[in-house]
Amino acid sequence: HNNSHRIGKPGFSWKTEVWFPHEDLCDHVQKQDPDLLFFSGDQVYEGNSPTFADGANIKLDYLYKWYLWCWAYRDLAKDIPTISIPDDHDVYQGNLWGEGGRPIDKDDKGGYVHPAEFVKMVELTQTTNLPDPYDPTPIEQGIGVYYTSMNWGRLSIAIIEDRKFKSGCNGRVPPGGASRADHVVNPDYDVMSADVPGLQLLGERQEKFLREWAEDWAGADMKLVFSQTVFAGLATHHGPGLQYLIADFDSNGWPQSGRKRAVDLLRKAFAFHLAGDQHLATLVHHGIDDWEDAGWSFAVPSIANFYPRMWKPPVPGENRIPGYPEWTGRHFDGMKNRVTMYAATNPDWSTGREPAELHDKMPGYGILRCNRYARTITVECWPRYADPANPADTQYPGWPRTIIQNDNYGRKAVAWLPMLRVHGIANPVVKVFDAEGELVYAIRCRGPYMRPKVFAEGRYKVVVGEPDTNTWKTLELDAIPEAEGVVDVDF
Repeated sequence: HNNSHRIGKPGFSWKTEVWFPHEDLCDHVQKQDPDLLFFSGDQVYEGNSPTFADGANIKLDYLYKWYLWCWAYRDLAKDIPTISIPDDHDVYQGNLWGEGGRPIDKDDKGGYVHPAEFVKMVELTQTTNLPDPYDPTPIEQGIGVYYTSMNWGRLSIAIIEDRKFKSGCNGRVPPGGASRADHVVNPDYDVMSADVPGLQLLGERQEKFLREWAEDWAGADMKLVFSQTVFAGLATHHGPGLQYLIADFDSNGWPQSGRKRAVDLLRKAFAFHLAGDQHLATLVHHGIDDWEDAGWSFAVPSIANFYPRMWKPPVPGENRIPGYPEWTGRHFDGMKNRVTMYAATNPDWSTGREPAELHDKMPGYGILRCNRYARTITVECWPRYADPANPADTQYPGWPRTIIQNDNYGRKAVAWLPMLRVHGIANPVVKVFDAEGELVYAIRCRGPYMRPKVFAEGRYKVVVGEPDTNTWKTLELDAIPEAEGVVDVDF
């Protein structure tokens, strides 16, 4: 948002309640000297930011607000490669379940409320600088797609659209007792009954893309996924009154089967997930069948927002780090997905900064520092007011935190393959396939040695080599319960 929600009301202060053009934040980001910028959605807010939506002139209204964004961030984006992807408010919807592009009269039914020509214009303004899409076939109404991948500094980045194919909830799931179809407030609600067969999250097309991308390590040492929001429901309280919700169908913790497939695809690539949307910054290790058996995600804070969220489950988390709040540790989100919370910017304290209307909703920005030599990712979360050049200004509580690449597939080994000792390739790529030919995972080794873990006994196909020169060798190896044996692979 560019201003306080009180714009135009009696007592509105043009000095303290207009936050545009966000020069304080831009100055602080510039001091961090980033190599790549990512804007994860809601670059534009249709209402009250600064004007209400003009539906009769919707294209011009959007362009006015889009130009405000360009004005605010041009001094950053003119010199730094920038990725921006639209979310729900960019297409003038309160929430977006795109359902493959169909026209609809109400957003929670699944589809686009406004004309397709408007949606296409929004996507053109924000995404035409991206590499060509993996599969450019348009969806319904001729709306395009932009999901794709790019390499930058030997980081392989998948850019996905986690709203466009998602099924709507209204009429598909049992009512949750709230006035809104996407909110569940009934404490007796069975959230697993909402995991209706056939409902989509990423959709088959993007799942196919991620399967192929996970296997492709050309020019890359590490992998990241950028999308609008994370694959879990990481807010328990919503809105100005911080109302407690049992579950939220707008979150990408639903549908649960689609969430499971998405998180599994990311861990096959040892990929870290970076997203936004929630206004609440979170740092989480995800689980599917067990705690922390998948990858990590970081939802960055908003630059400025009206609508706060908070993570405070009613039950204390298990396995917390000593001294950490009760809301950290192992939890089930509202959709019964396993999440281990390490940090969240809960708006339940005062920053002591003015204007409080801005700073006490915990705005700011996130940073990923990827060390491709050490294979580490340091996650930082900075308050908007914090000057990184001032040692007295610090990050939000819980940050920074450094993880290693292998943490993004935290599943415990059931058995092991022999140690691979590779000669002739410094950092080979290793792909492990099960007996059915399905990719278990793929990764570029850090050094010429690797003992692959597997999750069932049996025979595996292991492909070792260098995609940059298309040099490969294929091995058939049997898993053993103990980490024993060595296989030399010569190139």
